[in-house]
Amino acid sequence: MINNQNPNYLKHKEEKVDYEYIIAMGISTGGPKLLNQLLPKLEAELSAAYVIVQHMPPGFTKPLADRLNNVSSLQVKEAENGETLKRGVVYIAPGGKQFQITKQAAPQVLLTDEEPYKGHRPSVNVMLNSLAKLDLDKKRIIVIIMTGMGTDGLEGVTNLKEATNCIVVAQDKDSSTVYGMPKAVASAGLADYVVPAEEINQIIKKIAGGNYGR
Repeated sequence: MINNQNPNYLKHKEEKVDYEYIIAMGISTGGPKLLNQLLPKLEAELSAAYVIVQHMPPGFTKPLADRLNNVSSLQVKEAENGETLKRGVVYIAPGGKQFQITKQAAPQVLLTDEEPYKGHRPSVNVMLNSLAKLDLDKKRIIVIIMTGMGTDGLEGVTNLKEATNCIVVAQDKDSSTVYGMPKAVASAGLADYVVPAEEINQIIKKIAGGNYGR
């Protein structure tokens, strides 16, 4: 028997998902500068919620989110445990936490103190793997893998491709500060688009732009 008096049940029941896309970004070396260029160009009208893993230690991600919030038409914030993803909001994984998306009535943030995964906390793989496990109904996922050392994101993209109809965008070599993370995805044949940094927002609009107002 469902306990309808449980406040968490009532909260989840009343959640309304008013977006069609989850746009998941993974980025490392060179990330703050690139995000400062990218996020102001993203349009608030897009039917999307955004989640970002930027490799950073504790104490650095909230100031980053605050700076980006000041230059973006989207709301940019450091993610908080238990909050529900909202349209037009960018959630940046806190440094020193693993960042996952879970689903009650709607996709929510789950932050944990789990050990670094393959050297990273937050880990792009952990975030993407969590998305691969969700039943997201008709929502689509767009993955953007950008500049960074190593291969974080490759495993998660692989699992997402197997589980969903996600679209994957990789930053190209010439515009990357370090061509590691996007190279791993592109070299594996998992990228639907390989583009310079300045074209990433155009690709996002091309994919999700037909969904204004939904």
